[in-house]
Amino acid sequence: MQPFPFSAIVGQDEMKQAMILTAIDASIGGVLVFGDRGTGKSTAVRALAALLPPIKAIKGCPINAATAKDVPDWAGLKTKRAHEMPTPVVDLPLGATEDRVTGALDIEKALTKGEKAFQPGLLARANRGYLYIDEVNLLEDHIVDLLLDVAQSGENVVEREGLSIRHPARFVLVGSGNPEEGELRPQLLDRFGLSVEVASPKDVATRVDVIKRRDAFENDNAAFMLRWQAEDAAIRERILTARKALAKLKTPEKTLVDVAELCLALGSDGLRGELTLLKAARAYAAWRDDTALTRAHVKAVAPMALRHRLRRDPLDEAGSGTRVARTVEEVLG
Repeated sequence: MQPFPFSAIVGQDEMKQAMILTAIDASIGGVLVFGDRGTGKSTAVRALAALLPPIKAIKGCPINAATAKDVPDWAGLKTKRAHEMPTPVVDLPLGATEDRVTGALDIEKALTKGEKAFQPGLLARANRGYLYIDEVNLLEDHIVDLLLDVAQSGENVVEREGLSIRHPARFVLVGSGNPEEGELRPQLLDRFGLSVEVASPKDVATRVDVIKRRDAFENDNAAFMLRWQAEDAAIRERILTARKALAKLKTPEKTLVDVAELCLALGSDGLRGELTLLKAARAYAAWRDDTALTRAHVKAVAPMALRHRLRRDPLDEAGSGTRVARTVEEVLG
């Protein structure tokens, strides 16, 4: 069965907007979604990937190489014919071992053929796609450290058991979790470009709408998919148009000053906040088909780009999201 249509997801507008922005510009750095169980977090990830246009890759390549020259020698492909494939979405389970994540010696070939061959892992499969981690805040520390290294370099390095392998591992990292079950390590938190908070709808009409759409998806799938495929196609075209528009988008000096002043006022750590805010604002402007970046674009994406980068204030009961919104109004008006 095809994933639930992205355009049919009820509410959760900020989550959907954040995911669209990373689809326009993958260098934004992924999305962290924190909130209640059953609020459509994993549904949205799979729906977005199904919505995106297919990628061109060499058939059978374990790293989804775009061209024949990018196929690694260890892949052992006899033919290097290109084809179109869906944007990869790879789940990283909480209990995954390091070998499964990075890849390791192919034991079967070693025992049966005496060959020292590489068995690629989840990072290879996720290259040029999405790596999704549910309950990311419960991930084991050594896997977190590994992901930090790969996210920084865009390359997976495996050097053990006589193997010395390097391959590209560039993906959009999407993590979800429930904050009540544990906090995320600051080092990993900072690697997510955007963060959003989701909650179950509070009004009856919205909840009824959710029930109706899910019921139609499960019990009258063909008609339901037909109903929403045009809207998904429209979103897909807007994403493709926005990708092309990014290169031509004008960024005035005064908007760069707005970005810097806002991050200074919030006391965000490092400069990653400014860079991410700028990229997200540009993607948002391109999504809206605007030709120049303005203060309005910066204001629209500031909460999702900055709320997870603030130093914690135990005396501030309002929370980081409210602090960002308040500061945005003070600085940008």
